[in-house]
Amino acid sequence: MLRAQISLLNRALARTYATAASPHALVFLEHRQGDLESASLSALTAASQLGGQVTGLVVGSPEEVPSVVEKAKRLNGLNTLLHCASPQYSTLLPETVSPLLEKLLSQNSPFTHVVSAHSSSAKSILPRVAAKLDVPAVSDITSLEHDALSGSTTFTRPIYAGNAISTVRASSSIPIKFFTVRSTAFEAAAGGDAAESEVKALDSVEVSDVPTEHLNTTLTKSDRPDLGVASRVISGGRALKNAETFQSTLYPLADVLGAAVGASRAAVDAGYADNSLQVGQTGKVVAPELYMALGISGAIQHLAGMKDSKLIVAVNKDPDAPIFQVADVGLVADLFEVVPEMVEKLKQ
Repeated sequence: MLRAQISLLNRALARTYATAASPHALVFLEHRQGDLESASLSALTAASQLGGQVTGLVVGSPEEVPSVVEKAKRLNGLNTLLHCASPQYSTLLPETVSPLLEKLLSQNSPFTHVVSAHSSSAKSILPRVAAKLDVPAVSDITSLEHDALSGSTTFTRPIYAGNAISTVRASSSIPIKFFTVRSTAFEAAAGGDAAESEVKALDSVEVSDVPTEHLNTTLTKSDRPDLGVASRVISGGRALKNAETFQSTLYPLADVLGAAVGASRAAVDAGYADNSLQVGQTGKVVAPELYMALGISGAIQHLAGMKDSKLIVAVNKDPDAPIFQVADVGLVADLFEVVPEMVEKLKQ
């Protein structure tokens, strides 16, 4: 009788601890002309920081997908690679890609997180899928931390043009956590020396009567490095007067430094430079090793796109220009005198 009572008491005092499911991230890997986008490689790095399994997803046309898969399957941090090829995926429209993701993330899905770069296409696709699944999405994150015990994930993301940092906690009650990644906040995942990931093909989800039609894609061609991933960036502002002066002043300096060319919104709006060169809150966010701001006053929207650069050099005639508040090296001078002299010195 005594033994039976002790046994019941031990059962009553025994505790069981429920452990949250190990994270398993699905990374949407974007590509162009057979090459993986650098921003997607940064998203892969962010997914790896969750501490669990990482699966990549490549979607595209039958002509492009095979070569992309060959490159993606050796990426560091990737355990499994899913791919789906169909003519309807030649251009990634939200209306055609979303049903594929919805099917993949339906009931009994192993995925706890869905990750992508904070790109134009992903910003159209991921929130759409998240809404269909009735879960929230967190955009443009700069850091993350996953609590394996509780199953919650905490993100940080800039708000108010980068003047404040918001901390967002996605609890375990959210079955699938969607988020996009600011590429400049994470190193791009390396490839080539990793063991091959397990590769699996998916059947496409055909969509009839698509309400949206892709007309054309216009790309700005340049021999200079891509603005989004360049280690050196030379940017010009409204002080450059016109498009001809913008090119004749900035391009020689960019060429001698092997740098990409950027522009402030004021310069773009004035027609000095193409829209694809705009740096700032409504343009591209960059964080190169060297950022030179020439004739840029430093409006808050522009600072939001470049203030994480490792070394910021500013040249402006106005000693009170806001750009000097974030610059590591500042020179109060006429850029039309300074830039030609720099080009001459660098060529020596």
